Amino acid sequence: CYIFTFEINTNNVTICKAKFIGELIPPVAPFDQKSGRETWTVAFAPDGSYFAWSQGHRIVRLVPWKKCLASFSVRKEDRSSGAGPRRLSRQNSEGSLLPGEPREHTIDCGDIVWGLAFGSSVPEKQSRCVNIEWHRFKFGQDQLLLATGLNNGRIKIWDVYTGKLLLNLMDHTDIVRDLTFAPDGSLVLVSASRDKTLRVWDLKDDGNMVKVLRGHQNWVYCSAFSPDSSVLCSVGAGKAVFLWDMDKYTLIRKLEGHHNDVVSCEFSPDGALLATASYDTRVIVWDPHTATVLLELGHLFPPPSPIFAGGANDRWVRSVAFCHDGWHIASVTDDRLVRFWSIGEKSPQAIAPLTNGLCCAFSTDGSVLAAGMAKSRDGSVHFWASPRRIASLQHLCRLTLRRVMPTQQVYTLPIPFSMQDYLAYKTL
Repeated sequence: CYIFTFEINTNNVTICKAKFIGELIPPVAPFDQKSGRETWTVAFAPDGSYFAWSQGHRIVRLVPWKKCLASFSVRKEDRSSGAGPRRLSRQNSEGSLLPGEPREHTIDCGDIVWGLAFGSSVPEKQSRCVNIEWHRFKFGQDQLLLATGLNNGRIKIWDVYTGKLLLNLMDHTDIVRDLTFAPDGSLVLVSASRDKTLRVWDLKDDGNMVKVLRGHQNWVYCSAFSPDSSVLCSVGAGKAVFLWDMDKYTLIRKLEGHHNDVVSCEFSPDGALLATASYDTRVIVWDPHTATVLLELGHLFPPPSPIFAGGANDRWVRSVAFCHDGWHIASVTDDRLVRFWSIGEKSPQAIAPLTNGLCCAFSTDGSVLAAGMAKSRDGSVHFWASPRRIASLQHLCRLTLRRVMPTQQVYTLPIPFSMQDYLAYKTL
């Protein structure tokens, strides 16, 4: 990789340039050039079969991920000729499909798309609804759904394999900014809206709205489930991070520490850590069980004062994503960079140029980062190879244990204090 060495706070820091592997560029119609085509959201299917992104306006593209990734591979002759990464336009790629292969779909959602989320069904998972006899849809083991949040406040649910519309959920009174499915296969969907509410939907009960979560005083930008689906984090136009009990639908606590709007959030794969991104130039990594700050990832040096961080600056962090290895974090910022961090360091491990980045997400296996952007307002997506790290046995054991054990229980274990601190991520 390319190496850049520079000095921060008198300490030499070596940062690699992330490997750019390709981009998706939607076809452009003449009328599209007259208004914005920002990619507000990107998403990978839980099983890694599909990638979806909002191309701007009302169009969502569903692409078989393995086929897309293979098309990015640079051939040996390309390397020798210096051709570089592939630029792929998703227009005519249905030519040679074998029976049973995933197909690409272009979905016209009827309005501007702000939020995307994949949901998969587990048939044995109990539904939250009382009337279990009335269902229009029978969800099978291989069911894969796509939820789209629209500018008019509606949520549309699509069958990924056929591209058919299944449900049209109508209750929000403003833009649906973000969507997230419970990862337990229950097909419980949470929507975050500019109408200052979060709404909980049960798709196994034909899209019945289970609960409205109120507490935000302004727009809600993002929400994320913990891996066991018991806790929901929500953030918005405000400095607080909200944690909700999703069994009782009550507020657990607010996390205070940011100095500006909090716009993105995601749990680590073991649920022991929570990363939040804010316009205050920082990503904060929390212990959600104890409401303590474990790590701050600063995007401006020296760190700005709270007054400066709370205003307009050129280091607004737009998005944060936790890699599935539990070790790496990615952030997209207004300074035209995407950064890859490791939870053991306070400086980026790798960087890459990204003009007008808006969102990011890791692939299911954690090997690729996708970032949506507003560059030239063309609705394109860029992809980078994630930093690779051979996980230590200690880290793998910690991930396994923390999936089932909160921080409070860690400190009751009959083990040395240093080991307790390691398991509680206090050594970051």
